[in-house]
Amino acid sequence: MAIKKEKEETGEEEIKKGKESKEPVLTDLPGIGPAVSAKLEAAGIYDLMSLAVMTPVSLGDAAGVSAAVARKAIQASREMLQLGFVDGAEYAKKRENIHNITTGSKAFDDLLGGRGLESRAITEAFGAFGSGKTQVGLTLAVNVQLPLEKGGANGKCVFIDTEGTFRPVRVKQIAEQIGANPEKVLKNIMVARAFNSDHQMLLLDKVSEMIREGEPIKLMVIDSLTAHFRAEFAGRGQLADRQQKLNRYLHDLMKLAETHNIAVYVTNQVMANPAQMFGDPTTAIGGHIVGHASTYRVYLRRGKKGSRVAKLIDSPNLPDNETIYYITEAGVVDEA
Repeated sequence: MAIKKEKEETGEEEIKKGKESKEPVLTDLPGIGPAVSAKLEAAGIYDLMSLAVMTPVSLGDAAGVSAAVARKAIQASREMLQLGFVDGAEYAKKRENIHNITTGSKAFDDLLGGRGLESRAITEAFGAFGSGKTQVGLTLAVNVQLPLEKGGANGKCVFIDTEGTFRPVRVKQIAEQIGANPEKVLKNIMVARAFNSDHQMLLLDKVSEMIREGEPIKLMVIDSLTAHFRAEFAGRGQLADRQQKLNRYLHDLMKLAETHNIAVYVTNQVMANPAQMFGDPTTAIGGHIVGHASTYRVYLRRGKKGSRVAKLIDSPNLPDNETIYYITEAGVVDEA
């Protein structure tokens, strides 16, 4: 009992610490006071990155300020964000604050580079129903709250549910198995049910808003990424529109992950490719748009004797490989 209590207290303290460290906000810029900041937010400009890529004319129109003030604010935001070229050694230093979240399985973690899910990256898991995509997401939502030395990130999780798959009972079950307080774990997972693709896109702004308010969000789970886009844009005639909208969504998602140092885990649906004569015909939805946007792509499928197989098929720095893991009451584990 003493160990459990210590774990809970440590996790809580670290999550509070995470709340205290805030990122630069719009009002930190010269000429941008609370009134101008409110106008910018009403125009959909919430962070420094959005402002830094604007022109003085467009910023002046949105905020109601002169071109000179707008130019000064844009220049200041670019300096704060350190946009531009840096050498490789300096870029490596910038990546030192990246955190990782354990999947619960050492074999699965090793597949992803040794420490699990990486922040500032989109990790996509695709596979047929029953392959364990949602279970991995729920396990990550619990594990992100663990202390750093336990493979967590001392943070909270945002869970965007597009298919009605989030189950509090399952989260409690996983939390109990790792010795955490189920109620506290649930409180640190913020769930939103997205009812269409527009709502799904709007929720990204809500996440930015919560981070600005001090919420230590370290993980975002989207289950599933393509369900609404697939349902709303049916047939080849609407394929180009669907891909364009999906591309914009993924671009915003990557910007959110980069700006706030968040790990993003998305699940993706699949279809059977009728043109595939030999081998596995399973193909991920979203085509090249999703393939290029995802930093890590993992194909999940059922294995022998109740096991699951995770196959890494795309990564910027890791070789293609596969591993076996199991799904139990404790979530994702190495052995059943």
